[in-house]
Amino acid sequence: MNLQNFSFVELEKATNGFKEQLGAGAFGVVFKGVVELVNNNITSIIAVKKLYNNNMVKEGEQEFKAEVMSIGSTNHKNLVKLIGFCNEGQHRLLVYEYMSNGSLANFLFGPSKPKWHQRKQLALGIARGLFYLHEECSTQIIHCDIKPQNILLDHSFTARISDFGLAKILNTDQTRTTTGIRGTKGYVAPEWFRNMAVTVKVDVYSYGILLLELICCRKNVEANVEDDAQIILADWACDCYESGKVECLVENDDEAKMEMKMVEKYVMVALWCIQEDPSLRPTMKKVMLII
Repeated sequence: MNLQNFSFVELEKATNGFKEQLGAGAFGVVFKGVVELVNNNITSIIAVKKLYNNNMVKEGEQEFKAEVMSIGSTNHKNLVKLIGFCNEGQHRLLVYEYMSNGSLANFLFGPSKPKWHQRKQLALGIARGLFYLHEECSTQIIHCDIKPQNILLDHSFTARISDFGLAKILNTDQTRTTTGIRGTKGYVAPEWFRNMAVTVKVDVYSYGILLLELICCRKNVEANVEDDAQIILADWACDCYESGKVECLVENDDEAKMEMKMVEKYVMVALWCIQEDPSLRPTMKKVMLII
């Protein structure tokens, strides 16, 4: 796997005492660091995820190692690469390559709207990354928490799926699993709440919500809107699609309006992804081929 096994002291030094925080999530806090990698003897900027003691650390050492090895064996241009880890006493840390352009959330919901062609490339890149996790890995991985905050952008603004803190690794003979609710409100598939077995289709649902956000450059729930019908993006998009008024979703986006056929196709795919019944949702392979 070529994963580097770091000591806690090494990572404490690399991050200057965990000084510069890059972000925080449900499972840990991410810090910026600089370290010399054993594999190539060059100094690299890294992102160190320090897992909270009350979450993943409570899993046994073997489970932690198994998940690290599964994620460490992934290799795809649309995934953030795991470089190494620390599994020392109560300390559990994951070391990732550093993504210089931050998260998709900051890029998409910031003061300036990203170009339409950039958003199309991001939609395709995320789809490719998910397809890889679902169908091309040696062990199938359900990410369980796809959202803009967990999509990072590298130096060339390529989408890179990150944060596998909630990921569910399936055995080779598994297609579904039962587990407690995971994910983030607004992106969580309905089957999580129905005591149903969870499949890769939960990621497809989250992707559908994310695709609508990419189309419209807005969050999936916005209280500050002119019309109450627009508060929940999925409901508004569905209304617009059914009434043949998809252009309303990109009203202030001249670039997107030049490609209305493409916009309509993207909205159709997004709505297909968020069907209530998981069996009616497409696979990520189908999504990737369509968009």
